Parts: sequence; structure tokens; C-alpha cells
Amino acid sequence: MDQFMEEVVTKHNRSAENLLLGLAWVTMILSGLFAMFMFNIMIMTVSTQGFSTAMVFDVALTLLMLGTSVFLFLFKDRIKTEYEYTFTNGILDFAKVFNNRKRKTMGTMNVRNVEALGMVNSGSFKRYLTMPGVKRINWFLNRDAELFYMYFQKDNVKSLMVIEPSPEMRQMIIRAAGQSKFQQN
Repeated sequence: MDQFMEEVVTKHNRSAENLLLGLAWVTMILSGLFAMFMFNIMIMTVSTQGFSTAMVFDVALTLLMLGTSVFLFLFKDRIKTEYEYTFTNGILDFAKVFNNRKRKTMGTMNVRNVEALGMVNSGSFKRYLTMPGVKRINWFLNRDAELFYMYFQKDNVKSLMVIEPSPEMRQMIIRAAGQSKFQQN
């Protein structure tokens, strides 16, 4: 009997993401059109009058607009980011999903290797966070959610991972790690 659960964590309020994505599209298109228009004017000017030092500003502006358009084209999908948690028989897989199209695997963890776990709003989280040399890994989107932490060591590096699983997945993680590792105070 396999234990399996998959969750996708999204922002609770997506209106800001939608507005930014729309603004990115508009800016990308307008800067691309402006760059093409300026490039055509520069080609026509160079062919009729030759290149002059007065055109340096136009070249720089054209390259800036072209760079803006290319940058937004490559990174606009990162505006809408989601996290995906997959629990299978004590193994947690983490992935980052960009705009429901691109998926980047973040890592895999055997829950049995976790030394301590619990809720972020507990005193134990603050104790682990203030330990020297602890690397904090934030794989959550909503600060107001019920955040869950897992403390572990891998390759002599102390890590504190913060995620936002549902109560059902939290219970599966606690059962797989062992009830004695769950800390509440």
C-alpha cells in the first residue's frame, strides 16, 4: 500500500501576478516594436548620410529597448511561480513551476533523515533558526499560511527548510519521520 500525495502551492491573491504579467507583455511588445522602428531609422540614416557620433545615443537606446524585450521574453514566466510537493512513501520531491509551463526540480528528501520538524510559529523553529551555520531554504509563497519546517543535515551542512503543505500532507510527513521528531514548543 503506497502513500502518495501531490500538492501545488500557489499564491492566495494572484491579482498582482496577473497585473505584472500583463505589464510585462505590454512592455515587451512595445520595447520590441520601438527597437525595430529605431533600427530601421538608423539603417536608413546610415545608408543616406553615413554614421555620425550623434547616432551613438540612438544606438544605445535601441540596444536598451532590444535588451529589455529579450529579457522580458526570457523571464516573464517567472512572475507566476508555484511550488509542487510530492510525497511518495516517505520521500518528498520538490519542484518549482513557472507559469504552468516550465518545471524545475528543486530536490528530493527522505523524510526519515529529518532530525526535527514542526510549525514555524513554534519556539523550536526560532531555536533552530538562531543556531550558527544554519542555511535557511524557503520553498513557500504565502507568508500568512501555516508554514512547516524541517531541520536536517546533509554533507555536514545544517539546513532549515520551510514549506507550506496542507494538514494532510503534514500528517503524512510526521508519520514518515517519526512522531518523536515533531516539536511543538
